[in-house]
Amino acid sequence: MIPKECKRLAEVDFPIATVSRHSAGGGRTGQPSVLHLWWARRPLAACRAVLLALLLPDPCDENCPDEFKKIARELLRKLPGKLGASDRELQHALLRFVGDFAGPNNATQATVLEVGRGLVKAAHPEEPPLVVDSFAGGGSIPFEALRLGSEAFASDINPVACLALKVLLQDVTRTKTLEEEIQRIGKTIRKTVENEIEHYYSQKTDGTRPTIFLWSRTVRCESPACGAEIPLMRSFWLCKKAKRKWALHYSIDRSKRNTPIVNFKIVEPHSVDEVQKGTVLRGNATCPCCHTVLPVERVRAQLISQCGGADVLFDDSGNRIGGARLVAVIRQGGNVEGDKYRLANESDYRLVFAAMKKLQNLERVANSSPFHITPDEQISIEGIRSTWVMVYGVTNWGQIFTAREKLVLSSFVRVMRSLEMSPECRRLIALGIDRLVMQMNAHSRWKPTGESFIDMFGRHAIGMVWDFAESSPAFGADSLFGLWIDQIGNFISQVAKFGFRSGEVALSDACSHPLPDASAGVWFIDPPYYDSIPYAHLADCFYVWLRRMLYDTEDAPWFTTSLISKGTECVVDRPHRLSTSQKDSTFFEQKIADAAKEGRRILADNGIASIVFAHKTTEGWEALLSGIVKAGWSVCASWPIATELTSRLNARDTASLATSVHLVCRPRTQDMVGDWGEVLRELPKRVGDWMERLQGEGVRGADLVFACIGPALEIFSRYAKVETAEGREVPLAEYLEKVWEVVGRSALEQVLGTAEAKARNGAAGALEEDARLTALFLWTLQSTDAEVAKKTENEEEPDDEDDEQDKPKKKPGFSLIFDVARRFAQPLGIHLNNWEGRIIETEKGVVRLLAVSERAQQLFGEEGAKAVASRLAKDAQGDAQMVLFPEREEETAKIKSHHGGKPFSAESRAHGAVTTLDRVHAAMLLQANGQANGLRALLKAEQERGADFLRLANALSALYPKDSEEKRLLDAMLLVVPR
Repeated sequence: MIPKECKRLAEVDFPIATVSRHSAGGGRTGQPSVLHLWWARRPLAACRAVLLALLLPDPCDENCPDEFKKIARELLRKLPGKLGASDRELQHALLRFVGDFAGPNNATQATVLEVGRGLVKAAHPEEPPLVVDSFAGGGSIPFEALRLGSEAFASDINPVACLALKVLLQDVTRTKTLEEEIQRIGKTIRKTVENEIEHYYSQKTDGTRPTIFLWSRTVRCESPACGAEIPLMRSFWLCKKAKRKWALHYSIDRSKRNTPIVNFKIVEPHSVDEVQKGTVLRGNATCPCCHTVLPVERVRAQLISQCGGADVLFDDSGNRIGGARLVAVIRQGGNVEGDKYRLANESDYRLVFAAMKKLQNLERVANSSPFHITPDEQISIEGIRSTWVMVYGVTNWGQIFTAREKLVLSSFVRVMRSLEMSPECRRLIALGIDRLVMQMNAHSRWKPTGESFIDMFGRHAIGMVWDFAESSPAFGADSLFGLWIDQIGNFISQVAKFGFRSGEVALSDACSHPLPDASAGVWFIDPPYYDSIPYAHLADCFYVWLRRMLYDTEDAPWFTTSLISKGTECVVDRPHRLSTSQKDSTFFEQKIADAAKEGRRILADNGIASIVFAHKTTEGWEALLSGIVKAGWSVCASWPIATELTSRLNARDTASLATSVHLVCRPRTQDMVGDWGEVLRELPKRVGDWMERLQGEGVRGADLVFACIGPALEIFSRYAKVETAEGREVPLAEYLEKVWEVVGRSALEQVLGTAEAKARNGAAGALEEDARLTALFLWTLQSTDAEVAKKTENEEEPDDEDDEQDKPKKKPGFSLIFDVARRFAQPLGIHLNNWEGRIIETEKGVVRLLAVSERAQQLFGEEGAKAVASRLAKDAQGDAQMVLFPEREEETAKIKSHHGGKPFSAESRAHGAVTTLDRVHAAMLLQANGQANGLRALLKAEQERGADFLRLANALSALYPKDSEEKRLLDAMLLVVPR
């Protein structure tokens, strides 16, 4: 047993860069992810490495058992590399192993796995340690615990997660014949269903088979002189690759009826300009016949009358009279002339009509199930922020799918239920049908740039998709269900090969855990990230199908309610006018506190914990940390690991995090009172040292900012409370404000010099507020080195989708959450209001740093950069700043006169005079306009003025993103500086 006094390896050091490289490099793909989608699944690499470091003692600790050190050396000698005799060298070797073990190939290499499990056994010789995850979700943490030879107890409040966990941690590891059974039963189900449904898809006249059907929802033009049917198409591209381009081209037929008709043909454009613009933008539809714009309110009203508009409207004879329009079919096989795209035809509609009639007949037949054969459960209004299709008339879960898709899915359910199979196999088959649910729905997309199919959960929401892609279930060797059966079979054989233990799973609220006191060796959780993902609302889409498959099985108790219970789920519901949810930051903080108290209760006396968090707002962090501190935990280490991806939609030009911070915690054992003064004196050095360490590991920007919370909290959380000299208790929020201030000052000192960190209200030697704000803004936006752009199972990037919640065309510049900008600016004496409209723009809680191009009129007035450059060139000896801000020249002259003609002081600058940043931006604009003479004149004047101009220009050059226009202009301008 590891003594309570002995520190764990994770408390003293961790190979951040190595583990980040393995984690951000695709650690979520394969393995457990083949079983079922789970949102924000943690990379296996990060979980494996952190867990191993939590389980092992630090060999340099005086309380580390000698027997462990002896066995550890014997085990590590099985691997390449030298191992010294000292405890420090053993520590380094263990850290190196932790980093290497995170690699996906090493994790399945027999010798490496033997060493990893051997180290855990050496550290816990009496019995395997129990790892508990009470927010288990996708199961990465308990799965890695089993890999390491530990015992695992996984629980979650969501029944969909629990079912997947049960399959992952129990069924796959316990049943030796499961692979054979799943292959046999899966093949029977596939063939039976194919025989029933193939004739609703196949057209064999040309030897091809359809794989994807491209649909558009439709509305009617409301112009009295038109009335045409408008196909809602965000784009007419079918394929948009460098050497391969296909698109739809519409024409208007006015010959046969009073109402014009939109016809399509498939073309091979030679340029982007040849492709017509889409008909819908941000919910507003433009009629291609008369160009009348139908506002979003009317588009919504028409789609509400169609219950979302995913289905075709037929008359009794099977003639299409409205509703969804099939515009193109993507096919495979045969000898197709031209390409794999073809236009829809009447036979396609006949198949859809036949499928619809078949479904209607099935619904009329008596059903032995207690449910309607397809989902009719109402979508929860509280989840409207994540299921905003509701405002377009999609009010129940069945309306998410087309009639043909419902027919296919219900056929799989019915055939599965008709066959005898083991409970383990039945659960796996149910998860396989959920895989079809992800793809066979009216909210998946076709991505022309990659010619790829993007399933419904390309985002953490179910939004309106105007033109959607219907996937064929495919048949024979291409069967979607059959492909999943093959993948799961491979996964089962891999798990069997390496002899995983079996874990325990429970449907349980983390705030009321079923385990007894002091039973866990490690409490390792990855709780929900504040308001990031509404798990229960999204999982309802799977839940409504699972309860139809499992209602009379041993798993039925998990599926008794019509929808997943959401009232106690530990998330913040974003406010919406139609929602009455009260789950705000206070609710989240209390839930985290209650869960943390339970974690402390079930943790053994010598146990240790880790809590993972990644959120880009300070409110989210404060709610989490307040809950942890209230529950009596002390943070003893924190490790930021790159786990997030630049392909995320919200990662572009914002401070979205690339890292998840892993807080290592111990229960606080003493109720000491901390002195506020002592805490503040200790904070700068601790944070400064940590920033230096993290930057050496490649951690940058917002990731570094939030990673500094850990060491800062180590100081604060060691006390039951912290008081001022007057006896006032200091709340955590007040302490965190000091943390942001220290981080901001340290950042400014790094990028602008020592004086900038001490600057407040224009202190001597410091640059002006706007320069400090810009530098701090750009510093926060820097990217962590380990960040990579790989796709994950639930983070595919859709094409330029337009829906009601899409924002207008992205403005230039760079953005920060307002709260983050304010937290830095305020304690550093930077007043955001002073610079609104001048260098920043604030809208809907986001602060945007204006692009330099947007400042031309501010800096040069109506006459523009070229005219100003001409004036500059006429008098190279003149004061260049006097032509800036023409409308302020009189005021500027007065200020200069007041100061005896001397260079502007901080006081004069604060009254509206030209700042150093203004002059740098002016030079950049002159460079952009090719005004070489004017630029040289300005640069000469600035050299005579002093060093501030070049100091700021060089700093900004280092801070702007490498591919930005500002970076290019600065570097080009600096080349012109006289030497």
